[in-house]
Amino acid sequence: QQVEMDFKIMLDPENMDNKAGLKHPNSETRLPLITKKKSPPMCRQKTEKDPTPWALPAFHSLGSALPLVEEFPPKGPMSLTGQRLILPAAKRVLPAPPVVSRAAPFPGIPRQHKKSAAAKYGTPSSSKGSIAPLPSSNSVVSTRKSKPEWRYPAQQLESEVHVPSQTQDPCLDWDIAVHQESPGFLALQHHHHSSLGSIVGFLEHPEKLLKDHTVPLAKNGQKLAQIASDSDFKENPTKSDILSVIKNHSAVEKILNQAGQSCRGRGGSAGAAAGMQSRRWHRARPGSGQQQWAAGVISTSWLSWHHLARLRNALKEARHRHLENFYSRAKHLAANWNRIRTSRRTIIHIPSLGYSQHIREHIPDLALQQNLQMGRLCDILDANVDVIYICPLALSEELLQYYNKLLGLQAAVRSGNPEDMADLQDRFKILTPEAINSFPEHHMCLATVLKYSPRTMQKLQVLLQGRDAFVVGGVPHLDDLAVADELQVPLLGSEPAVAQFYSSKSGSKRIFASAGVPTPPGEWDIHSREQLLRALSQLILDNLEVQRWLFKVDEERGGNGTAFCDVISHLECYPWIQRECQGHGPEVWSRSQARELALVKISQELPGLLAQHVQPVNEKRFPTWEKFLQTFLTQGGVIEAFPFSASVTNLTVDVLIEPTGEVTLLSSGDQLHAEGPLRSSGTTIPQRSVDPEVLKVLCWKIGEACKSKGVLGYFSVDFVAFTHPQTREQQVWATDLDLCYSDQLALTQLLLYVTDGNLDCGSSPLQGPLGSKETKTQRIQHERTTPVRILCYSPQPAPSSPWCAVASSQLKHSSLSGISYNLLLHVCKARGVGFDLQEKQGTVFVLYEDQKRHRLGMITIGEDLQGVLLTFARNLFIIHQEISAPNMQGETNFKMAIRDIEAILGVTAENQLKLEEEQPWGADALKE
Repeated sequence: QQVEMDFKIMLDPENMDNKAGLKHPNSETRLPLITKKKSPPMCRQKTEKDPTPWALPAFHSLGSALPLVEEFPPKGPMSLTGQRLILPAAKRVLPAPPVVSRAAPFPGIPRQHKKSAAAKYGTPSSSKGSIAPLPSSNSVVSTRKSKPEWRYPAQQLESEVHVPSQTQDPCLDWDIAVHQESPGFLALQHHHHSSLGSIVGFLEHPEKLLKDHTVPLAKNGQKLAQIASDSDFKENPTKSDILSVIKNHSAVEKILNQAGQSCRGRGGSAGAAAGMQSRRWHRARPGSGQQQWAAGVISTSWLSWHHLARLRNALKEARHRHLENFYSRAKHLAANWNRIRTSRRTIIHIPSLGYSQHIREHIPDLALQQNLQMGRLCDILDANVDVIYICPLALSEELLQYYNKLLGLQAAVRSGNPEDMADLQDRFKILTPEAINSFPEHHMCLATVLKYSPRTMQKLQVLLQGRDAFVVGGVPHLDDLAVADELQVPLLGSEPAVAQFYSSKSGSKRIFASAGVPTPPGEWDIHSREQLLRALSQLILDNLEVQRWLFKVDEERGGNGTAFCDVISHLECYPWIQRECQGHGPEVWSRSQARELALVKISQELPGLLAQHVQPVNEKRFPTWEKFLQTFLTQGGVIEAFPFSASVTNLTVDVLIEPTGEVTLLSSGDQLHAEGPLRSSGTTIPQRSVDPEVLKVLCWKIGEACKSKGVLGYFSVDFVAFTHPQTREQQVWATDLDLCYSDQLALTQLLLYVTDGNLDCGSSPLQGPLGSKETKTQRIQHERTTPVRILCYSPQPAPSSPWCAVASSQLKHSSLSGISYNLLLHVCKARGVGFDLQEKQGTVFVLYEDQKRHRLGMITIGEDLQGVLLTFARNLFIIHQEISAPNMQGETNFKMAIRDIEAILGVTAENQLKLEEEQPWGADALKE
């Protein structure tokens, strides 16, 4: 109603009814004040050219039905009267051009009664032209040029109002100040009447921004019309968009950026009070700092977890891709195996020990342990094979020359002439990954180190271009698949998960059970103390003749996770149980109540008995039974009976499952136990303890069972052979399974290389070349009749005089580090320790590294086992004498190996050495 009354008064101010509305107490409608001043000459000149007024108040509503600009408006002052924009009673004298001064305050008017221009002339939507608070109606136009006094920084904007020149057409530059009645706005209405709605809509945003920050004045020009007429302008423009259309944007932006400026505008006091109160409340709130810290920790942890989850997913996808490519290339290798194994090919040997991380952490000198299979280089015995050996240690030039000469002996061995040595460096390559020293504390296997060695991988790719090749690894690891996939070559081996499962002690028992081969009495997959005591009590009661029981941790190797206990010797109830068993008889005893009582007594005695009498093989790692038991129950393990015989022989057989599925026996040997009955320190090749035909059948059954489980490539089986004390018949038990390339097989490859021989595990002899003549040493050794107690089976000598060898890769002596390899070899040669090319007998050393130099391997080759064992012990005795001072013997296992051999042969190496000194033929035979 107020708006309608305002319109009536403006349209017909002389009407008495309309004048009565002015007397209403709430009416704030004010008629425009038109001053009677003479215009300056320049102003009159301007009005003659363009009579458009400069300072007419825009008191009409933009939402009214009256047209803002007619299509052909009449010119002159009459046009204003015709449009009823000037009252008829007003004298039609044009005012002088204005100079806009600062806005006058509202003195004496309370804050709550102040109203914006929108309230005076309509709703905010109807007065779109205002972009800052309107000045009071009492403001005057000042033409003084004196510098104004500014009470606050925002007042500076008022002095920057542009005064248009008298020759400038207002339709060409619209300086819209904070007044809606400015001439620029009227000119903008006149010139852009078609897009005025867009312009007014855009002006809502700068109006709100400037009011909220108490900006008294902002001016604009043609850019406002350009942006408003653009169909793509934003409905909610940003602060930078608004400032871009303001000419004095630098001064406006300065005010907007002042601290606390937003609190001076509309509703600023209430917002400031609310913000201060909120901060005070947060400060006074107990534990708010801790909650913020906790929130930070939670967010950081979540981001870290999210990153790790993405990384795990990426690794999982990569592993899956590697596995798919592994099986795809394995099929291709199987389809082309018959062609590949007889044609030119390259074998990449990676002797990696891919055990679990917690196992690798307890392997001393992991890099050295991965380099014990230098004999893999001897695959070049086949003229169609080139070898690339990945070495986990950096070898010196001295060691590289040693192996160059050793591998160059092949032609000289065949001819018997040392001058026929050849240079075969183009047939083999020894590469050391550059990352071997980058992860000193991570205990990475060789395959992982190679994966993170890009230069070595690039070199391998260059060497393998256009050639048939495949990888032969060690203990399978997931990174073996990654390396093979990057090189795009097949891997001759099993899937790592399959190999890890069936290489464990419990997994090997499953293979043996599936193959149907005899195994020791025992129980596997034990993971709790109660299960251990219950299973052991039952086994003792069922096998009263077994005196010693073994406990083996699933994932440990080399006897490190083995412990034993002589239960019968310490079981107090054993005599009573034995009497009851003999009194009832075997058939009645199995159903009697005494058997149940015996089981209870055994179960009660076992906890204390095991705690006192169990002996771990590796006492440094497991000093007590509780320490061993914790690892045993964590990883799982097996209980196994030790053979109840005084004559026990352990042997190892190496087998290959070819890609076509054919099972081939590659090597066999009887174990030497210098460091105890449950840890192998060497081997005699070939084995002579079990009938080869029996061994061949057992290995074939195990190979078929492995093949049915997805096992492929190289693996080794451990057997134990003994004579049953009652039946006096030989029994053979399968005890262990390792799905990897063994140290014994590497030594066998070197043995065959330096003798140019072949090994038939089906008949067991190591055959030398036909036509080799018998030497004086052979005739004397054949006459010796000293029994060899290790043998349970002695085949008849073959017509071609079969050879045998003693080999070990585990010899260690701390004093070796004090002597160079060149000097050691010269000393051995002077003492008659060497290899005879013509007779193909003697000693060959395997050197691993030249930093610590405390480990070495040795192979002694001869024609009978007794002579070879004596030569092996004699060599160790000589080396120990040469490198050790009388008061500094050093840490070594030489003495234990010597004692083991002496116990086997019944003769000491020292006495043998004295005998050879009295009979010079012994030294002459081994001099070269």
